[in-house]
Amino acid sequence: MTDQPKSKEEEWRLALTVGETVPRRFHHIAGFLPSNPRCKMCNAPFKGWGGLLMRMMGRRQSRKNPRYCEPCAFQEAGGAEVEISMLFADVRGSTTIAERMSPANFTKLISGFYEVATEVLVHNDALIDRLVGDEVIGLFIPAFAGQNHSRRAIHAAQELVQRLGSGKTALPIGVGVHTGNAFVGVVQGAEEGINDFTALGDNVNITARLASLAGAGEILVSDVSYRAAGLDFGDLERRSLMLKGKSEAIEVHVVKAESK
Repeated sequence: MTDQPKSKEEEWRLALTVGETVPRRFHHIAGFLPSNPRCKMCNAPFKGWGGLLMRMMGRRQSRKNPRYCEPCAFQEAGGAEVEISMLFADVRGSTTIAERMSPANFTKLISGFYEVATEVLVHNDALIDRLVGDEVIGLFIPAFAGQNHSRRAIHAAQELVQRLGSGKTALPIGVGVHTGNAFVGVVQGAEEGINDFTALGDNVNITARLASLAGAGEILVSDVSYRAAGLDFGDLERRSLMLKGKSEAIEVHVVKAESK
């Protein structure tokens, strides 16, 4: 009796939960090779000697999809619904900050935010979904971040707040962390041949709203994520939040960088 061929969705689910497409070890090691920018899916660097090494291995930056290497960019649109953890981080009061600085200095400040966020997310084996405006989005997928992806997401949020709280890149940021099912995969862009790897669904929207409600230095962690992580930070502040479009309140734990 021969095995039945896997459907595309089954292949994606295995790739996202077990890591058959991009080995977790490769993704992790590639994160330590110089330098940015990198393939959004496999983490292969495009610049520096690391980029040269990747080109020798056939992972050249795609011309059509410059955010990916060619092997990853050529994947057909598709994906699967899997449980992941998500991290959204927003700069609080970015409009006011921009008004007080020259455009060049504000751009430099935001670039520093991106640089620190990239380092933290890569170190914690997250896939970077987006670096745009004053927002950063990280996806903690089981194939890369492990089965305890919720804990990795919370620790990454703490590290991000801690590192951005002082020094040249000091910025007031609010972070939202949530765990739940989402469609994860490659979606077809508006232009032919331009695809993007992302996560879609209600739980993604919930995470974004948590981040928008977090004060400077706050990490709003949904009760689902906190319980899944198996953490015990003691007597944390708890809030019951009514989110737009939701009929029931979302319970969150207010975590700080120093919470242990």
